[in-house]
Amino acid sequence: MKSIPKLLVLALTVSMLSFAGCASKKKANDFSDENGNSAVSQTDINSDLSDSDAGKAMGLQTVHYAYDSSGLDEQAKQQLGANAEILNTNKSLKVQIEGHTDSRGGIQYNIALGERRANAARAFLKSKGIPASRMTIISYGKEKPVATGEDESAWSQNRRANFRITEK
Repeated sequence: MKSIPKLLVLALTVSMLSFAGCASKKKANDFSDENGNSAVSQTDINSDLSDSDAGKAMGLQTVHYAYDSSGLDEQAKQQLGANAEILNTNKSLKVQIEGHTDSRGGIQYNIALGERRANAARAFLKSKGIPASRMTIISYGKEKPVATGEDESAWSQNRRANFRITEK
């Protein structure tokens, strides 16, 4: 019976720490500056008009990755090179690079892989002169697929980094 209070205290402590951690994290779709001013309206962010998956992000292209990889192949480098030209031409444009994976693998692994993919795209763009201050990253792992199905055709479409305009 003595272990029940200890377990209760432990459970309460973990719960309180979890809630405290959540309160301090910035939401993925909170694009406000340090003063709380919104950089772009929520309607703009959520619309298909600002997303490369929909082909409506001022010409920015989604790049795709091989299975279990965050390496950039030649096609991805060409697409990112074209994206760099668009970003260099539109100096006020800011983007969020969203990393995605296919449906295979665990949640934590896929979140980490999606982050590596978004970071690889950002690093390439930085190497082409795009300031890091104009790019943010987020990983959705396998949570936002563009293609349904459990075959290579669907999986290959979901292994990607897409671009969402956050400020024009």
